[in-house]
Amino acid sequence: MKKDDLVTLTIEDIGHDGEGIGKVMGMTLFVKDALPGDVIQAKIMKMKKTYGYARLMEILSPSLNRVEPRCEHHKRCGGCQLQALSYESQLKFKEEKVRNNLIRIGGFTNPPVRPTLGMKEPYRYRNKAQYPIGVDREGKPVAGFYAARTHSIIPVEDCVLGKQGNGEILRIVLQIMEEKHISAYNEQTGKGCIRHVLIRYGEHTGEWMVCLVINEKKLPCGEIFAQRLSQIPGMTSITVNVNREKTNVILGSHTETIWGQGYITDFIGDISFQISPQSFYQVNPGQTRVLYEKALEYAGLTGNETVWDLYCGIGTISLFLAQKAKKVYGVEIVPQAIENARDNAKRNHIGNAEFFVGKAEEVYPAYCREHGEDARAEVIVVDPPRKGCEESLLEMMCQMSPKRIVYVSCDSATLARDLKYLAAHGYELVEVQPVDQFGQTVHVESVILMQYCGKEKK
Repeated sequence: MKKDDLVTLTIEDIGHDGEGIGKVMGMTLFVKDALPGDVIQAKIMKMKKTYGYARLMEILSPSLNRVEPRCEHHKRCGGCQLQALSYESQLKFKEEKVRNNLIRIGGFTNPPVRPTLGMKEPYRYRNKAQYPIGVDREGKPVAGFYAARTHSIIPVEDCVLGKQGNGEILRIVLQIMEEKHISAYNEQTGKGCIRHVLIRYGEHTGEWMVCLVINEKKLPCGEIFAQRLSQIPGMTSITVNVNREKTNVILGSHTETIWGQGYITDFIGDISFQISPQSFYQVNPGQTRVLYEKALEYAGLTGNETVWDLYCGIGTISLFLAQKAKKVYGVEIVPQAIENARDNAKRNHIGNAEFFVGKAEEVYPAYCREHGEDARAEVIVVDPPRKGCEESLLEMMCQMSPKRIVYVSCDSATLARDLKYLAAHGYELVEVQPVDQFGQTVHVESVILMQYCGKEKK
């Protein structure tokens, strides 16, 4: 087989990024937008020694698990990869994705992975959206999402995963930009004013936040943006964030409130949180409660335990656990997040949670040396970023040997790597619970219980 050949194949599996996998003449082909069970015609785009990539040309016989996507842009947009797959099949795919990574990367023979916990309605669940701003061929400002693996903007004002109010907010912003001739940022030249529109929504409070990310010191016509956007029911916070760097990072370091307050509020269970533009806060509040309740179950708290929450962010898990623990200590390297965590503890009248700024692998051992056994944890909870835990942190956790480690993960590959380390240093993998936080996408959240057994592998 060579480039541009047309082949017919049956898709047998689904890959890590949602691409269909099939074989022709013993060669594995990866085909975007193809699903297990599809019989397709595909065009070879690139060949390696044992595998290749092909473009879907025609579905000759559709999979029984294929459904009609709700969004007309789903093939071009880089946000959703699984909209054409039935939701039941999505959940099964995510369970198998976690299981396969634990076997292949983690070296676990028969990992105890439970069926994925899904949501009642896998659309309109995102409480946060970040829309890049650009221009179309006529030079008119547009908002949307980047096409897969590019920075080309596909105009999408109403993403079916986001809240329906997003579209109205974007229309107002784009209308003002066009009326007042306010430019969109150009990544190539580094010139232009408005880079992104960040929108957040409080699921339980109905509060809206809009943050305009700009490439200038001051937003032109800021009073007009504030006046028109503030008419939207529930609008609570309108801010401007200045980011003048040539970077893919969306937010800069300086944010100014131009209307209302600098935050919105929302609840997870009975705990309320203040959320600023920079706050890390889970994008799916309904499933976040499912995730945190499972973490609380795995922590096995009776009211007598000391818990350390490493990578605590604004204290979401810490405060959830504090309802059942004797004492919770949270550690986070971002100072603003710790300020938010302390404020959130006060607003919820939680007095048994204490927060520290710094690297967890340094803060936790130092605090234990200073305060002795009273500070040593029975339970450690980690919720690291996609890259997983630093090995120095895993080493420190094993040295402190808590009875239970509850690991919350957004990437099952780095999760498998870290669990392999813990399993080699005295911990047993008890249970793995995938949770679907991100319906219609390949991403899956997991919460895992590791228990100390004291038998370190040689």
